[in-house]
Amino acid sequence: MYLIAPEPDLELTYRQLREDVRLLGKSLVKMGMKKGDKIALMMPNGYQSVKLFLAVMYAGMTAVPINLRSQPSHLKHVLEHCDARLVFVHASQIDRLKTATAKIDRNLKVVVIDIDAPDIFQCSGQPASLLPDVKKTDDALLLYTSGTTGKPKGVILAHCNLIAGAQYTTLAHELKGDDRTLCVLPLYHINAEVVSVLAPLLSGGSVVMPHRFSVSSFWSLLSRYRCTWFSAVPTIISYLVSAYEIGDKNYRLNQVRFGRSASSALPPCLHRAFEEKFGISVIETMGLTETAGPVFSNPINPTERKYGSVGKPFGNIAKIIDRYGNEAPAGTIGEIMIRGENVMKEYYKAPEITAQALGSDGWLHTGDLGYRDRDGFYFITGRLKELIIKGGENISPREIDEVLYAHPGVIEAAAVGIPDKHYGQEIIACVALRPTEKCTESELLDHCRRQLGDFKSPKAIWFLSDLPKGHSGKIQRLGLLEKLGYK
Repeated sequence: MYLIAPEPDLELTYRQLREDVRLLGKSLVKMGMKKGDKIALMMPNGYQSVKLFLAVMYAGMTAVPINLRSQPSHLKHVLEHCDARLVFVHASQIDRLKTATAKIDRNLKVVVIDIDAPDIFQCSGQPASLLPDVKKTDDALLLYTSGTTGKPKGVILAHCNLIAGAQYTTLAHELKGDDRTLCVLPLYHINAEVVSVLAPLLSGGSVVMPHRFSVSSFWSLLSRYRCTWFSAVPTIISYLVSAYEIGDKNYRLNQVRFGRSASSALPPCLHRAFEEKFGISVIETMGLTETAGPVFSNPINPTERKYGSVGKPFGNIAKIIDRYGNEAPAGTIGEIMIRGENVMKEYYKAPEITAQALGSDGWLHTGDLGYRDRDGFYFITGRLKELIIKGGENISPREIDEVLYAHPGVIEAAAVGIPDKHYGQEIIACVALRPTEKCTESELLDHCRRQLGDFKSPKAIWFLSDLPKGHSGKIQRLGLLEKLGYK
């Protein structure tokens, strides 16, 4: 068994998957699509969503998954920029699609898809020769980054990049044929695509894919389908810790080997709280769209990992460079660089930006700041673009976030720098409180001062019901600045 879709109660074996993907691929060719054409996928997770995602790439075309949470301006830009000739869309997204494509001067074919249907095309009898030959260096996926300012960049990943990402995931997490993952992240994000869909396909495992993440159904799905692992983001882990008890539910969870956290830093206090509450080990990892997912991972063995670290490289290689481009020694903060078969081909239609990010030697500038300790573990301290420079001193927002997360009333937190005439930048923090907790600004400020001192503590705390996030659930600091009127 490869895929289980709980809502329509449908299952897909490996043999059925192969047959269906071939049939879908031939249907695409019959519809006039050819090798290299871009095909957009605008639908939530589901039984047919997975098959279409795989079929487009199998047929030699380039899949363009669309972020269903993107702003209207970004959606319009992506659909215009990607050059898609065909869009598969779920009924819930038709109005957004029409609005976004109203002024696009291109013949764009739209096909409405029922993601829970047992079959969507009938194309038996079409010859296999309809399908083009596909090389490992051919484009497979065009995925747009979730930038909150400016226009999102399109990352081109070849088949070999995706296969490498799946191999590195399998290596890092020791995946085998009897492993089964619960996929609660959206299929328009690299984490779900490579980690939850392609890695099990490579290792012979299986995937349980509900339409979306739900706090109330998460544990019952893990138990009912005997899942052995899951991939999440810190926001999901935070909500699971704060919003649900499983002690009296009689769930069967002994088979769960681990959960993994990616896409943004997992505060150590939240990491420990989850493990203490549920008795499930969490593996902190790190990956990028530009690296086809996983780059670093902590070891599976809990005794070998380090809290607060994203782990060690698996498959690819990494280094830290200083401002002059020289490799930095252990313990020195600098930019993280990545090289490996997983690294993207290019940014679509952006040769200058590609040249800035990807050198001729194959090293990718990640834009992430961090350091490597003497044991080879990597630690992320922030983003180059998000670094707060107050009075000439570099301050990592993550350091402030972790102090705020340690307060029992806080469920989400993000520190940002705002313009200041005296210091250049001043610090403020945005937080969302747990539904059952009450907390004042002065209480949180005092909490920060005790842990950080006056200079690194926020000048003010803004309370929000929900912090802006990208499609993976990662809190967007630059989006906070827009929300607060600073950008």
